[in-house]
Amino acid sequence: MILRTNYFIAFLWLLQIPLLTLVTPAGAIRLIEVKPLFEITDKLNQPSDVAVSKDGRIYVVNGVNNQIRIFNQNGKFLSAFGAGGSANGEFRNPLGIDIDKSGKVFVADSGNHRVQIFDSRGRFIAEISIPSKNNHPADPTDVVVDDSRQRCYVVDNDNHYILVYDLATLKLTKTYGSPGTDKGAFRYPFLMTLDKQRKLYIVDVINTRVQVLDPDGKLVAVIGGWGVEKGEFFRPKGVAIDKNGRVYVSDSYMGVIQVFDAIGTFYAALGDPKNGEVKKFKTPAGLFVDHRNRLYVVEMLANKVSVYQILDAME
Repeated sequence: MILRTNYFIAFLWLLQIPLLTLVTPAGAIRLIEVKPLFEITDKLNQPSDVAVSKDGRIYVVNGVNNQIRIFNQNGKFLSAFGAGGSANGEFRNPLGIDIDKSGKVFVADSGNHRVQIFDSRGRFIAEISIPSKNNHPADPTDVVVDDSRQRCYVVDNDNHYILVYDLATLKLTKTYGSPGTDKGAFRYPFLMTLDKQRKLYIVDVINTRVQVLDPDGKLVAVIGGWGVEKGEFFRPKGVAIDKNGRVYVSDSYMGVIQVFDAIGTFYAALGDPKNGEVKKFKTPAGLFVDHRNRLYVVEMLANKVSVYQILDAME
């Protein structure tokens, strides 16, 4: 998946597709200011996703190195776990990550067609083997835990649907979606997140949108669509939600992060309101917003995680 991403980005640059209106003088576009806090760069090689535990530890998926790296709340390296392979605790191109309320770490181990579960220090606990579909191997790219319902959601990127697992038994209970372009269908879903109401926000990459499902799998909103104007995407990849319920979506090709309300109305872009400039990132992928309203941005091809304080207040 990481290699496919790189080739696709290079191909788009060769096409010289016009830049998003957001990266030109912003005019009437609302901008949300973010204050740079620090960057995490320690031995990262094409990171894809990030999650932060309740005690502030930062877990970064270091995909090419088949490793999870752990940092303290100030970005100082603490430890790492994982290596290339298929045994317990080993990875093949891990991509997505989530942490439950107890501190257990869930990792989408894409190349091994599974989700692995670890304690907060990286000690292996269990695995969820994701089944093939129509003889096509699973490609789990993300996992999200719903503690309140004791379930987790897994994206199968290549098979274009979402799987729901019971955390007590680690058994599959239901699936959502199918391949296609209609609402509720997916083409290469990638990363996802939950809001306070436990609605699931799924980045539907090739359909260039974020689809929002309720806990029963019913579609409740669609955010975005194809294009290069505000409120549109070219290659969305990551999604996160702040304390005010606003939805942040990264566009890996356009290099911007747009912000929407919960029903999909464009709210703002990240930038500098003083000079009217939209902030640019290098291949932004995974996003995370913690309880302090800090925004963590994985910049895949820059080999770093950039951390910001969100300064804007909801109007």
